[in-house]
Amino acid sequence: MKTITLFVLFLTCLSHHSLFSQQEELQLTYKDSIVQSSWRVGLGYNFVDDSGDMLDELFSFADQWNGVAYPSRVSIGRYFKSGIGVEGIASYNKYKVGKLIDGAINLEDTNYVGLDARLSYDLNKIIGETAWFDPYVGVGLGYTDANNQPRGTYNAVIGFRTWFSDRWGLDLSSSGKWAMSTDNATNHLQHAAAVVYRFGIEKGLSKKGEEKLALIEALQAEKQQKLDSIAAANREEEAAAMAERLAKEKEAARLAAAEKAKQDAENLRKRQIEDEIDALGLVYFDLNSSYLDKKSKSVLDALTLLLKENDGIVLKVSSFTDSRGTSTYNDWLSRKRVERTVAYLIQQGIAPERLQPEGYGEENLLNECDDHTYCPEEKHKINRRSEFKVVKF
Repeated sequence: MKTITLFVLFLTCLSHHSLFSQQEELQLTYKDSIVQSSWRVGLGYNFVDDSGDMLDELFSFADQWNGVAYPSRVSIGRYFKSGIGVEGIASYNKYKVGKLIDGAINLEDTNYVGLDARLSYDLNKIIGETAWFDPYVGVGLGYTDANNQPRGTYNAVIGFRTWFSDRWGLDLSSSGKWAMSTDNATNHLQHAAAVVYRFGIEKGLSKKGEEKLALIEALQAEKQQKLDSIAAANREEEAAAMAERLAKEKEAARLAAAEKAKQDAENLRKRQIEDEIDALGLVYFDLNSSYLDKKSKSVLDALTLLLKENDGIVLKVSSFTDSRGTSTYNDWLSRKRVERTVAYLIQQGIAPERLQPEGYGEENLLNECDDHTYCPEEKHKINRRSEFKVVKF
């Protein structure tokens, strides 16, 4: 049984070690979080394709793309947890001589100005969050002055962002701009590359972070369940130990009470026997005599009966004299008196080992009748006696 218990404890400890190791390995880090909402500002370049054919020869950089050598695009926007973004963009460009503009070769440099507002949606809400690829689509409205032709535009955009940190990233996009009025104004494409900076960031867990958190919580729940099981087992063990201790205490109290009751009964019986012996009275002797008279023998007969009814009693028998006569004589006389008293009890069937004789002479007078005080015979007789005291039950 002890071997099985130790084996179970070993398996429990091994399980706890494995569980703790898993929890130590599974820790949420910054890699498990993503930026869910923020403000963003951007600064970069824009390139305009206003050749007039819209989607024909998209990558004809030399003939159709227009750009300047300095930053030509600024933007600011607010992006929400839902994936929706609202952004305002201002851009500047210049149509160069020799470029294809509205289906004709441009003969002079002209300015391009665009002011756009757009609503975008983060496609990662559909395909899953990534840090390096953050695609989006959007629509919007704008105002453009291009080739000396101002117009309102309907816009559509597709692009993606890639992030180097929580705050810094690169935004690449292409927008189609359709003129609201067809009077001499053609549709065109505008491409952009910008560095973006995020602030006012609110972060949350990525999908993988949420999965890791769910696993950590499951492991914690399993750990708590094991700890609860151990605690329950410990409580049961403590309860069993408590019950055993209480049972022992109850039994000890019962035994103590029984012992006390027994002792109280013995003490009561002892007092009753002592009272009965005292009620019998003392054995008295005549002056200078150690013989027992009829009355004294009557007292000893009653004492004999009481001793026979209580086998365990041991008596001390003490004999005394009055003060008259010398001390030596009185000592001898008291010994004779106690010998005769004890002898009579033995003759009546009391075992000698139950009697402890002692002669005290004229010691322990019961009144004032000493060598210096005159007393009548009745008072002296009180001191010529044999007494009985229980010394063992």
